[in-house]
Amino acid sequence: MPDINTRIHDAEDRLLDELRRQRRLQREAGEGGQEASVGQKVADTVAAIIGSWPFIIIQSCLLAAWVTLNVIAWIRHWDPYPFILLNLALSFQAAYAGPFILMSQNRQQDIDRRKAETDYQVNVKAELEIELLHQKLDALKEQELADLARAVRNLSEQLEARRG
Repeated sequence: MPDINTRIHDAEDRLLDELRRQRRLQREAGEGGQEASVGQKVADTVAAIIGSWPFIIIQSCLLAAWVTLNVIAWIRHWDPYPFILLNLALSFQAAYAGPFILMSQNRQQDIDRRKAETDYQVNVKAELEIELLHQKLDALKEQELADLARAVRNLSEQLEARRG
């Protein structure tokens, strides 16, 4: 029956082989993994535009112009003070922008999760390889100590032979 160290070492070797195989498959598939669908690309683009400073500045200017023109009303009030039409337009914008932003965030969350899993696997692999290096260094030290002990024993025997 193999001892516990042999079984652990075999399990570590199998895990390292599996991690190497997975990493090779990831490299072959590309780092990004699967290609984004048209809907995902649209959601990412819309979220990027809505979350940008130019969009916020342009929207702020349009809102300020809308309010100013309706308050001053040199020509005609098309949306008087409670600005119901403006609220309706902003509600429509929020109703359509919200799902796009959520889809983009969900996609980014999936990408981040895959990266975290990959990072974890790389860390496990690095830890196991460091452990194997420590085992090899320990084996070399033990071999060196055995060689030194043998050399000391040989020298002691030679000294005894000369004295005797």
